[in-house]
Amino acid sequence: MQFASLGSGSKGNATLVRAGDTLVMIDCGFSLRDTVRRLSRLNVEPQQLDAILVTHEHSDHSSGVAALSRKFQIPVYLTYGTSSTGRCDGSDELRCFNCEDDFTIGCLSVKAVAVPHDAAEPCQYRLGWKDYRLGILTDLGSITPHVVDKFRGCHSLLLEFNHDLPLLLDGPYPPHLKRRVGGDWGHLSNQQAVEFLHQIDSASLRHLVVAHISEKNNRADLAEDALLSVFDTLERVIFAEQASGFDWLDIGGSN
Repeated sequence: MQFASLGSGSKGNATLVRAGDTLVMIDCGFSLRDTVRRLSRLNVEPQQLDAILVTHEHSDHSSGVAALSRKFQIPVYLTYGTSSTGRCDGSDELRCFNCEDDFTIGCLSVKAVAVPHDAAEPCQYRLGWKDYRLGILTDLGSITPHVVDKFRGCHSLLLEFNHDLPLLLDGPYPPHLKRRVGGDWGHLSNQQAVEFLHQIDSASLRHLVVAHISEKNNRADLAEDALLSVFDTLERVIFAEQASGFDWLDIGGSN
């Protein structure tokens, strides 16, 4: 089982997960041309994708979904609430589900987890193959006991470290946007992310990917300082870049 990123941040997000003969993309916030270019960097052709899973309708996660799906006849999985926004209309095929549903795509098991975010019916995903589990957890404003329970025991985790709260409060955003980003339905701060890591079995993580970092309200060194309250070293920590994402990471097993 492996995963990789085409890019992560407010300008676009897309994550690939591969296990056995199954390959899925989670979100697509890039143009069709840019998506194809970014896939090529990871030695992937769009025709290889078995599905696109959407977390929510915000443009940095959904703007490229319909064009990619339509061009290459890829089914799109999304909640009924996300579908109702119309952001993925024009896709080749929409397969809707309710938050908290379990389903399979090829040899991947998928759990959709409800999260607090200012969207219609947002979810994040826990994916499994054989005995391996991967958590994708971004775009939520607070950590609930439910989220902790559903993402405990993952072997690898992609986790939002959106902002440093002092930087956000002193930064250029207008007051309403600061309240939105820093609120319970916005995005995770560095401190919230590390508090979450304290609540799960983070010592067993093979990889922790720091994702969805704000270019204006955070810095890598601040996220690293926060992480050192959880880990003795940062050798298992990878930063997902907006421009280049990150290359394939092996979770375990053989593909």
